Amino acid sequence: MKKIYVLGAIMSVIMASMLAVPGYGITCPEGSKRAGSNVSSLAECNIEATEGDNGLMNVVGKIIGVIIPVLGVVAVIVVIYGGFLFMTSTGDSNKVQKAKSTILYGLIGLIIAVLAYAIVNFVLDGVFG
Repeated sequence: MKKIYVLGAIMSVIMASMLAVPGYGITCPEGSKRAGSNVSSLAECNIEATEGDNGLMNVVGKIIGVIIPVLGVVAVIVVIYGGFLFMTSTGDSNKVQKAKSTILYGLIGLIIAVLAYAIVNFVLDGVFG
């Protein structure tokens, strides 16, 4: 159970660090809705996204587009490893319990990864949508 909390804490820190944007007093660029205004982040400038724009939304989307499939593959490997442990347990109750725990941790990790993806997309769509 401790592994689940550690994995959840790590995922929370990673996702929060992706969303943290320091406020430095930025002047909005020309072409934005608030051109010339001093704001704490570019999100307040209401800049229209253009095709091929490398804004925060696209960068975070690309990062998450790489991280989530990797986490999914790792979770599937953990579940397969748990199945292997289960099949080779030869009736030993300790090995069976370890195998069930491994499968459960793999499934919970996959659920956490999917929920993290959904939460980040929801927040980014709310902020930049």
